[in-house]
Amino acid sequence: MGQATFADLEYVSKKRVTRREKFLARMDGLIPWERLEGRIRPFYPKEGRGRRPYALSVMLRVHCVQLFYNLSDPGMEDLLHEVESVRRFVGLRLSGPLPDETTILKFRHLLERHGLGEVLLGEINEHLASRGLRLREGTIVDAGLIEAPSSTKNKAGRRDPEMRQTKKVRYRGLAKNRQRIALLLGFANLMIGERHLALA
Repeated sequence: MGQATFADLEYVSKKRVTRREKFLARMDGLIPWERLEGRIRPFYPKEGRGRRPYALSVMLRVHCVQLFYNLSDPGMEDLLHEVESVRRFVGLRLSGPLPDETTILKFRHLLERHGLGEVLLGEINEHLASRGLRLREGTIVDAGLIEAPSSTKNKAGRRDPEMRQTKKVRYRGLAKNRQRIALLLGFANLMIGERHLALA
């Protein structure tokens, strides 16, 4: 790990545990990291040519933090530079290299390209089933804008000259973010499952 920096020593000696630290510690204990990494590993770049990739465990955790806090790729890069508790959660140090926004983007695209969000949701649900919890399957519905007939409901029965009609638009809201939503559903299932196990 290397020699501790002054920032490391200061962080360790602080007295208060923040809500973010509590949340990240909770998620660290809930998420079956090895199982998820095992599903991604066949698609993850190997060391060899080009720039050495970050460890899969680091990039998966970075992606999860990005989902937890709904951050853009540049926002996630900034968070890694600014917040020690997040760096500790993902397994990085300020004195070492940190993923930039392009690296974060490429990992997200890797998950999307191979449909791994839904695979990881299935893996999380299998993990919960192995602990005695059975979840019902839900359906993700694609939201969309559909063409509606133009309105001429005025006194003259004609279109208002100041009103303009836009072209027909089809919005693929959830289809575009399907992998992201599937993984978020998996995290929600973990939190629900944790409550059920605590009550049992």
